[in-house]
Amino acid sequence: MVSDFGFFFLFIIGALALFTLVLGIAWIVRPHRPNVSKLTAYESGEESEGTTHVRFSIRYYVVALIFVLFEVELLFLFPWATVFSDPGLLAETNNQWGWFTLAEVVVFVSILVVGLVYAWARGFLDWEVPVAAGSTPTHNIPEDLYEALNQKYEKHELR
Repeated sequence: MVSDFGFFFLFIIGALALFTLVLGIAWIVRPHRPNVSKLTAYESGEESEGTTHVRFSIRYYVVALIFVLFEVELLFLFPWATVFSDPGLLAETNNQWGWFTLAEVVVFVSILVVGLVYAWARGFLDWEVPVAAGSTPTHNIPEDLYEALNQKYEKHELR
């Protein structure tokens, strides 16, 4: 007899096997024809300009983490709303359940507002536009050698 954990384990093994099978079939069946346009890097359909090695400010990551934090915390309001609107619980507790859940959500949202005000006051939400550093290399190699190298490899583009 298989226990509940055994069924769960079998489900996970089956899911991984199906995942591997589907990706394996797709890898075997799909054509592999790289070309220049497929191998170029682009962002939202636009050709990239300049170097791709741009330093991002740490504020970008801080803003992203703050967004994720508040987005996840906001998800906790949905279960609260479903429990708060349950007429059976409200009738059983003589409407005291409603006031209790309202107080809970006021405390919860107040903590979120305090966190947001703290992040705002500390300047974590101020955005600084990064300035791309010049990508001109310093070397003693003549430009005509680079041009000759580029012309040599233009003939060997991927098809």
